[in-house]
Amino acid sequence: MRDFGAGFGYVLKGQRWVVGHGRWFGFGLLPGLITLVLYAGALIGLFYGADDLTAWATPFADGWSSPWLGLFRGFLTALVFALGLFLAVVTFTAVTLLVGQPFYESLSEEVDRTEGGEVPESGRSFWHEMWISARDSLRILVRVSLYGILLFALGFLPVVGQTVVPVLGFCVSGFFLAEELTAVALQRRDVDLKERLTLLRGRRMLALGFGVPLTLAFLVPLVAVFLMPGAVAGATLMARELAGPPSGEDEGRGAPGAVPAAGREPGATLTLGTGPGPHPVSPPAAGPGQAAHPVPPRHQAPGTKSW
Repeated sequence: MRDFGAGFGYVLKGQRWVVGHGRWFGFGLLPGLITLVLYAGALIGLFYGADDLTAWATPFADGWSSPWLGLFRGFLTALVFALGLFLAVVTFTAVTLLVGQPFYESLSEEVDRTEGGEVPESGRSFWHEMWISARDSLRILVRVSLYGILLFALGFLPVVGQTVVPVLGFCVSGFFLAEELTAVALQRRDVDLKERLTLLRGRRMLALGFGVPLTLAFLVPLVAVFLMPGAVAGATLMARELAGPPSGEDEGRGAPGAVPAAGREPGATLTLGTGPGPHPVSPPAAGPGQAAHPVPPRHQAPGTKSW
């Protein structure tokens, strides 16, 4: 349960980060607002066109008597609109992340920069990043749909379907929401979808502690728009823990006073840091008429004296 609490802590840390960096909070709101306008337009169109859609899809009911035709098509119209609303809720995060790829990429980089250390860069072009994000989002959507069908079927079981299954549903949604949000930072670290899922499964309670509270909060209309910048910031902080320091950060970091074997010019000053400060060792000065004596190689012939 400690990991679960740590995951929820990243939710709070992310929200605190964007509050402390107000300009980035406003910047991170833009993708959510754009997606909200698009979804609102689509749902309004569906609301006014759902009855025509059901009438077109059910020509066999044209000859039904008055009460049954209205009830049947009214039920189908409500079902179509409910399905559209459900799909909007399920896909809102993925579409927001896709629309906001450049926005959230910049926000995530700024979090890495302010937290210290190297800011990882994938080196891929913008359109390549967009293609990877769209492809991975589709794969996650397929996985979520399969789990949703399974849990929907289990929901008909007595008692279990009304108690355990809803909890499992929130856990599944929270886990994959954590994957989608951490993908912004982990993709820059060249961690592909398979590796991301492996990382999150290895810290499952951490992922659930981060994703489940956000899933519950996102059920409230418009809350997802305002929490998304902080969610991306918190996911970046969590990704730093999951992925560890960048691989190049520790390169060349040896024991104190160690001298790298490669890249040293002959005759260069060597630093043997065994004391409180550097101790330069210079090659012997050349005598009159003699060429400068280079630093001898590390491996010498037997009997050769080294200095």
